[in-house]
Amino acid sequence: MTTRIEATATTLSWIPSEAVTGLTKAAFETGFTHYDPPPPDVVGDLDQLRADDRFRYANLLTGWAEVEDGRIVRAGYGDASGVLMGSTTVRVGRLGATFAAVALPVLRHEPEFRPDGSVRLTQTCGGRTALPAPRAVPHPPYVKLQAPLVWTTLTLTLYPDGRSEPGLPGASTFPRHWVYDDAGALVLKSGLTDYSAWAAHSFGARTPWGDEDSPALTVEVESATERVLSRMLMSGEQKPVIRTLAADEMLTLQGEPGDDLYLLLDGVLRVEVDGRRLAEIGPGAVLGERAVLEGGRRTSTLMAVTPIRVAVCSGAAIDRGKLAELAERHRAEDVPA
Repeated sequence: MTTRIEATATTLSWIPSEAVTGLTKAAFETGFTHYDPPPPDVVGDLDQLRADDRFRYANLLTGWAEVEDGRIVRAGYGDASGVLMGSTTVRVGRLGATFAAVALPVLRHEPEFRPDGSVRLTQTCGGRTALPAPRAVPHPPYVKLQAPLVWTTLTLTLYPDGRSEPGLPGASTFPRHWVYDDAGALVLKSGLTDYSAWAAHSFGARTPWGDEDSPALTVEVESATERVLSRMLMSGEQKPVIRTLAADEMLTLQGEPGDDLYLLLDGVLRVEVDGRRLAEIGPGAVLGERAVLEGGRRTSTLMAVTPIRVAVCSGAAIDRGKLAELAERHRAEDVPA
């Protein structure tokens, strides 16, 4: 008897605030172009999201498999698989213009049948904006006029019991990439953006359409409470201070006094308690609430694993009920990773 299973994985790519560095940042700060609000936690109609300008581009991977005697024997890509390019809107005063992005050919690997009876499908999608982006680059041709390329390499693993699992083994280092599962739920995020490296290198041979991909650093998704708090931190009357730390720099030290809250905007932090490494956390995490609620001393050490950007604000400015919810969740996570 043959059973057919189908599943979908999706990435949405977008430009978060504070992600752009260098001279180009002025174009965002002056309103010539714009950052993006975070995409939804659950995706539905991608065409409607694109019409609402909720992402820069999407990689949609649909797959099917046929199961016989507990093993997948045939598999392939669905007809709906492919790239959905968004658009870029620029404004000068009250005048604005929208430019459709340019898609590149979709790259697909042959289905990979694995020893455990599953199959993995791999698809790379991307493109570039239609706007020119003149800039100096550190290798031939030394000057580029076209915008750098953006892409995600998305995997979808199908199991004989009907389960499916998305993955993000590769992606451009800019912008931010969110990964959604077959139910449309957000399950993974890229942990680090590097605008400068992307602008300098993401063209020609240094892309999947040339000779190489960029490995993606992915992190788990933060809680719904953290997403509410992050919006409160970034949109409140008191604007947070943005700090940057290099890899291996310390953000907080266990036992020291402190009453600031931290929202990790980019990069990965390691959480340590009493010398034990508990977890590594990525963008969207809100930290420091226990010191605000429990006597003003840090209950953990936070160390930058990668370069990070973090928003800092006073804990007194945030709803204590939400902080208590977050603290309860973090207590439950206080076990060694």
